[in-house]
Amino acid sequence: MPGALKASKPIAPAALTAPDEVRLAQDRFIAFWGEMGTRWGVQRNMAEVHALLFIAGEPLAAEDIMERLSISRGSVSTTLKQLVEWGLVQRVKSRIKTDRREYHQAEQDVWKLFYTILRARKRREFDPLLEQLGGCRATTKSSRRSDREKQHDQKIDDLLALCVFFDGLANTISKSGKSIERASKILARLIGAPR
Repeated sequence: MPGALKASKPIAPAALTAPDEVRLAQDRFIAFWGEMGTRWGVQRNMAEVHALLFIAGEPLAAEDIMERLSISRGSVSTTLKQLVEWGLVQRVKSRIKTDRREYHQAEQDVWKLFYTILRARKRREFDPLLEQLGGCRATTKSSRRSDREKQHDQKIDDLLALCVFFDGLANTISKSGKSIERASKILARLIGAPR
């Protein structure tokens, strides 16, 4: 019908229309991050969705993620929910008023990303280890303990002391982010490491 207004289609994010070289580099990063995720005990889809949102650097809708990674809506939905729970991704509203889709964007500051991952992994993996390790001591209550019991308990105590040290270190790092970031940059300059 002449003169009728056509519904405007949302503009495709740059991450989906990137030049071939950039897109290929992004795809390599996404595949690498997905593989690393599986080594860290994270589902490949979750790692790949996070990688796409991080490397895209802009909010993406679920449809954009589905198209780019060739995964189902259900998988994208579940994965985005987990990433939001971990604090690695935030929900954001579209800048276009008529676009009612929900968008997601990954944290872009690599230091904040590191601290978020550190806190999440500590809470899910390290804290339970600390809670359970003390219960692995020999249960003999008598004052006359065998050498075998003493050796066992000494190994558990040494491991527990190491874990407590790293727990304190992780807590310090996650609470004093900017200080650790500055210190690492100074150290990198001193030893000539790339920043």
